Amino acid sequence: MRNLDVTTLRSFVAVADAGGVTRAAGFLHLTQSAVSMQLKRLEEILNVDLLDRSGRTIALTASGEQLLVYARRMVALNDEVISRLTDQEYEGEIVLGVPHDIVYPAIPQVLKQFNTAFPRMRVHLVSSYTRALKDQFGKGECDLILTTETSADPGSETLCHKPLRWIGAPGGTAWRHTPLRLAFGRQCTFRPRVVEALDTAGIPWSVIVETESDRTIEATVSADLAVHTMIEGTEPPHLERIDHNGTLPDLPEQMINLYGAQSGKGLVHDTLAGFLRRAFAGTEGAKLRAVNA
Repeated sequence: MRNLDVTTLRSFVAVADAGGVTRAAGFLHLTQSAVSMQLKRLEEILNVDLLDRSGRTIALTASGEQLLVYARRMVALNDEVISRLTDQEYEGEIVLGVPHDIVYPAIPQVLKQFNTAFPRMRVHLVSSYTRALKDQFGKGECDLILTTETSADPGSETLCHKPLRWIGAPGGTAWRHTPLRLAFGRQCTFRPRVVEALDTAGIPWSVIVETESDRTIEATVSADLAVHTMIEGTEPPHLERIDHNGTLPDLPEQMINLYGAQSGKGLVHDTLAGFLRRAFAGTEGAKLRAVNA
């Protein structure tokens, strides 16, 4: 009688969910070689190939797809038994990545809800730019990330569509100046599309602030020295949406996407993903558009 090891099954499920050994190793806090050895051991026990390694990316074989159904159930049952019989509370850390500009106002409320549900779990909040967050997620350094994009990659889930808005100082006049003075972050993904909209409208512009600091941008805009663009509803209280009455061009919608939210990763993970969905999609049950891998 051969016995399956739950540890190897957990690694197998992680590789299937992550789409590769490298990301799975990051999620499991193991080395890449350790995960590869566990997969090899599992294949030897069953005497079947579970992964198709012939292409650039790892795919499951027919046997692998069949095992994945059982593996999820066995890992979940193992975790349930441990939790019930030892009466352990959930504790540990989960890493959430969020772009700077959409941390407020939603994320503080999400963190508060999560802390109430899992008081012994720590959320390590990583605030950065979408490109950097996707890179970290690809390396397995974040469990869940939100992004602001104009499209959605395979495996992501679009929580909502939000328009970009022109933002300035309360009662400010900077938006009336020619050339239009702009303040942007160096890695801001909005900037190319904003510049394209201005060029299409024939409006001259100049970037007077280019920085890594959101505080520097906010200070410049608050002083009515430049204008900025933000996703609707994320502007801080000391700035306001510019009522330009068509003087400035309309800006494209942005998608707020969620990565890493596949179900079956555990109650803690699924609960945090659920809080994020509700925070950004709203309580009306806004339709989520899932992009399947």
